[in-house]
Amino acid sequence: MDALTFARWQFGITTVYHFLFVPLTIGLAFLVAVMQTLWVRTRERDYLRMTRLFGKLFLVNFAMGVATGIVQEFQFGMNWSSYSRYVGDVFGAPLAIEGLLAFFMESTFLGLWIFGWGRLPEKLHLATIWLVALGTNLSAIFILAANSWMQHPVGYHVNLATGRAEMTDFLALLGNPTLLVTYPHTALASLLTGALFVMAVSAWYLLRGRETELFRRASTIGLVFALVGSLGVVLSGHAQAQVMTQQQPMKMAAAEALYQTQKDAPFSLFAIGTPDGSRLLLDVTVPHALSVLATNTWDGEVKGIDDVQAEETAAYGPGSYTPVIPVTYWSFRLMVLAGFLLAALAVWGLVLARLGRLAGSRWFNRLAIPAVALPFLASSLGWIFTEMGRQPWVVYGLLRTAAGVSPSVGALMVVATLAGFTLLYGVLAVLDGWLMLRVARTGLQEELPEGDAEPLPSLSY
Repeated sequence: MDALTFARWQFGITTVYHFLFVPLTIGLAFLVAVMQTLWVRTRERDYLRMTRLFGKLFLVNFAMGVATGIVQEFQFGMNWSSYSRYVGDVFGAPLAIEGLLAFFMESTFLGLWIFGWGRLPEKLHLATIWLVALGTNLSAIFILAANSWMQHPVGYHVNLATGRAEMTDFLALLGNPTLLVTYPHTALASLLTGALFVMAVSAWYLLRGRETELFRRASTIGLVFALVGSLGVVLSGHAQAQVMTQQQPMKMAAAEALYQTQKDAPFSLFAIGTPDGSRLLLDVTVPHALSVLATNTWDGEVKGIDDVQAEETAAYGPGSYTPVIPVTYWSFRLMVLAGFLLAALAVWGLVLARLGRLAGSRWFNRLAIPAVALPFLASSLGWIFTEMGRQPWVVYGLLRTAAGVSPSVGALMVVATLAGFTLLYGVLAVLDGWLMLRVARTGLQEELPEGDAEPLPSLSY
């Protein structure tokens, strides 16, 4: 194993770890804003108390997301300097705007929200948390604009004198068709993640018969947005699949282990292939479903792996343009399965809420706690599919992954830092989990006085 392999492992591990915090940050910011809005409109103390509880959990998660995100970006200059040199004029612009505009916006208004309890006028204070939620979404847009350019480069030209890609149209980056379907999918998945988190914390209290009315309300809020998020993820994922079919036909073919181009292509529910992914041994399918997913037509044509390989060899030269089929196939299926399971859970919970049996349903609340892992798993699998399905390209059609690694960084150095990051992130995971559990379990023990003049409690425990 060479430096390239270890560099890919390191970037994959740190990215997936970082993205555990991102969707929860985006989703919780919105849900905390909804809870505080309900408090301002109804003056019911339950909404104030849940705002402060989930607000503290949001702050813990936000801090971890910032710390892990900084480490991730450092890798561009350390392990992937050739990539950074080639795309820096394009890739750097949305990342810089994210830091200077979106991150500073959410950080500034988050500070005002934390220290503004009882100091700012009530509605102005409410506006600060909504601006935090807006800032988290702006961050997502600019970061996804950078990633979408890697999936489908637009608004650039290659300077032959310098051998670098240079941006010619920033608006084209923001109007990238890949971004227009990727952002809604990511935002809705984040909403789903935040909603499941609220449901899981609420279920823990409901199973113990503590603060039953408050957490029945909190769970209902989570259920409503879980249903919205899960249905939205399905619809936006369908749109994303159609764009992917046009822009990266190999990724769609690899997601289905489809080797030969087909009209009225079936969707594979379950398949077993050879270990190298070169041949199918068993395949259970739904007729025509892949054509509908990829083209919105009953008998639409979907290109197969062998044909796309031949086309890309002719266009880009000799080499393998096929990703690891078992990874793309199973990551795609497990991601979709998690989404449908969460939609079913949300429907079940809303039926119970409608019947007035949500708080007392031990089966539902027992399932809601471990179910909080599903949106995180689905997001991780989605990014694994997105990035590994693009291989061997780091920028599709422009720069191969092997050409993006730092030439002066050896395998031993990458292994040492990989081991260090893995150990550090393991310790941080334990600390974060302990702190989140402690806040979730004890966050309501501090009774509030009448009114809301008390500042948000400190996070030093």
